[in-house]
Amino acid sequence: MDIFTSLVIPALVGIGIGILSGMLGIGGGTVLVPIFRLAFGMSPIMSTATSLFTIIPTSVSGAVSHVRHKTCVPSLGLAAGLGGACTSPIGVWLATISPAWMVMLAAALIIGYSAVNMLRKAWKMKPARSAAPAQAEPAGETPAEAAVEQAGDAAANDDVEPDVPAGSSEIAADTGKSFPKLSRKQLAIGAAIGLGAGLASGYVGVGGGFIMVPLMLSLVGISMKQASGTSLIAVMLLAIPGTIEQGLLGNIDYMAGIAVAVGSIPGAVVGARLVRLVPERTLRFIFGGFLIVAAVVLVLNEVGVL
Repeated sequence: MDIFTSLVIPALVGIGIGILSGMLGIGGGTVLVPIFRLAFGMSPIMSTATSLFTIIPTSVSGAVSHVRHKTCVPSLGLAAGLGGACTSPIGVWLATISPAWMVMLAAALIIGYSAVNMLRKAWKMKPARSAAPAQAEPAGETPAEAAVEQAGDAAANDDVEPDVPAGSSEIAADTGKSFPKLSRKQLAIGAAIGLGAGLASGYVGVGGGFIMVPLMLSLVGISMKQASGTSLIAVMLLAIPGTIEQGLLGNIDYMAGIAVAVGSIPGAVVGARLVRLVPERTLRFIFGGFLIVAAVVLVLNEVGVL
């Protein structure tokens, strides 16, 4: 395999994914798994393993930004991450003994879920008659930092966009001032949430945010902004044991994973700037439709129809 195929093309793909994450807040395994499987021709287990590996550096960069700006709950992220670290190797083991079609079916269901979320939000948005106004970044945060943070959110949270429950405002009041202190019960709930997220992460190669974010909102009571950053901390931790196991099994394409991760960072910065020029509603409809097609093609490819 020449350097163009092994490094340049994956880096260009990473830039494209970064642009999408900067513009729409999408990314993670919902995008990486179908690309690795359908475009790169990786096996089902290698596509999920490389996706899991690729998520780690992006999650680290985003988590550091969230901690710096106090838009997360580190203690909850640590609890969920340690819980997930216990089960992500189990998810990997289950993936290795499962039929390929079953792993891809699970991935397709998560991709379809993300697509429905994206289309639902697009449907609720009003058609833009002019370019979207620039959104103000938090104090002390540059546009580049905001883009990296959003790319990390997208990678870890699998495009989940749940409605924020009313109960989340109580803890949200401290956002940006200090890290909130949680009770032992809340931390135990976080660890339990991480157990499920780690299992899914190891099995399908996703960040696990589609499980963690809604449950952190409803069961722990933190804000949406805090849930995004907190899940990044958890993903950063829970993905490591699963990735190590996949690496020992020889299932990771390291060159492709690193190239995609490196390309996604500048892509996110570009995407954050383009969001002011391109109608977000239209992009969400287009990409939501693309994700649905990708999910269907994944399944059809595994059952031998394509």
